[in-house]
Amino acid sequence: MNKWFVPLVLLVAPALLMAGGAPPNSDSLPTEVAKGRQIYEQYCAACHGWQGEGAANWNKPDEKGEMPPPPHDETGHTWRHSDAMLFRMIAEGWRHPFNKTDRLAMPAFEDTLTDEEIQWVIEYLRTLWTDDQRRYQQNESQDIN
Repeated sequence: MNKWFVPLVLLVAPALLMAGGAPPNSDSLPTEVAKGRQIYEQYCAACHGWQGEGAANWNKPDEKGEMPPPPHDETGHTWRHSDAMLFRMIAEGWRHPFNKTDRLAMPAFEDTLTDEEIQWVIEYLRTLWTDDQRRYQQNESQDIN
């Protein structure tokens, strides 16, 4: 099998499902994406929003001097990061460089989620982006690897 077949299917299938404009439901998603959505809802949605919309005023520091959780949908910037960077942020946590505190505002999930589960979350996040954003992110991921 061509080494690009599976990654291409995982990238294109969610886009095709989203083409109708309706929000995805877990029954119509590929297995990895459905699992990623379930994990996202369990661990990420409380901060990043149930539809990936992020916190209110996500692009302005809060009263602690920390940047609030950004959206993961097409209005945010998640799609600008490579797979490797997204994986690292989820696994190791993240502290925005402009935060005035030293704490990880985004907690690390490497002791909670397996590598495979983290990848499923990334697969789900792709369903929240436009076709152009998915292509951009795919190119960023290929440039890193």
